[in-house]
Amino acid sequence: MNTYQKTIFLVDDDPTNLSVGSDALEEHYDVLTLNSGARLLKILEKTIPDLILLDVEMPEMNGYEVIKLLKGNHSTSNIPVIFLTAKNDGESEIEGLSLGAIDYIIKPFSPPLLLKRIEVHLLVESQKRELINFNNNLQEMVAAKTKTVVELQNAVLKTMSELVECRDDVTGGHIDRTQNYLSVLLNELLKHNLYEKETSIWDKELVLQSAQLHDVGKIAIKDSILQKPGKLTDEEFEQIKAHTVFGSQVIERIKEYTTDHTFLEYAKTFAATHHEKWEGSGYPNGLREKEIPLLGRLMAIVDVYDALVSERPYKKAFTHEEAVKIIMDGREKHFDPTLVDLFFDVSDEFEKIASSNKGNL
Repeated sequence: MNTYQKTIFLVDDDPTNLSVGSDALEEHYDVLTLNSGARLLKILEKTIPDLILLDVEMPEMNGYEVIKLLKGNHSTSNIPVIFLTAKNDGESEIEGLSLGAIDYIIKPFSPPLLLKRIEVHLLVESQKRELINFNNNLQEMVAAKTKTVVELQNAVLKTMSELVECRDDVTGGHIDRTQNYLSVLLNELLKHNLYEKETSIWDKELVLQSAQLHDVGKIAIKDSILQKPGKLTDEEFEQIKAHTVFGSQVIERIKEYTTDHTFLEYAKTFAATHHEKWEGSGYPNGLREKEIPLLGRLMAIVDVYDALVSERPYKKAFTHEEAVKIIMDGREKHFDPTLVDLFFDVSDEFEKIASSNKGNL
């Protein structure tokens, strides 16, 4: 076991919550419990933790007021904050995330889920700091370091995509499969020199890496919606649709810590436009035809195919043949007709990828 344990500050005015939270975490982390925002701010003058778990509803100074002060102070602005709260509404969650929180967990929480969320977030923060250090010293790096930077970028992308799948546990393997489908479709596109003007300036490796973040906005969607076994209400579906906007915002925040934005620009395009439709009825912006970036049009096909052939609590999996027919029927409606024709030509390869990953469907 490592002699160094990361430090977590748990802030809540309820002694019971402090006790339950401390019991859940103390085996894995050094935990300091604090019963007010004022006490937190005081101790931060001497000690900086690796992560703060912060209650929203506290007397004198609530969690939102506390995080504003943290983010406004250079010495505390980069401490990751997760809100723990009994407030179970979308507006409160969005407000917390917009103020700079990295996650929003509803109480009473599941200790294993809390531990997993913390583990993934701390890993993201660690890799982000490493990436910042690399970029700060970029001018001094030699050519041999380039491969390491690429691997580190991919590690950050992979970790964040795993965070999404940790939240949305009904779609296990979805991100890996869509990345593989996209590779097949992109190879076919390049082989036929279609949309050459757009693709000629792409870095294919970064495009495929960035595709892992197409659903990153789901980190801002409540667990009760992501994991709902039945049909979503209209209001719940509107919140699901907002993951495209949240995804774009998350990636913009990551860009603040990097100097090379190429792969993040690809990721932002994937996140923001993969639910747009060729005839204009998609979301979030109702783009039509070639107003939709090519990356979004490509992801739309692979994302829908995987959703169709995957079993969910609320539906059985479609067969490959049924999925192909649905996508072909969506030609010039949901999907770019040129890309649909390419998809049909390589649909057997899609079936092989789906079949080889049946254990994750």
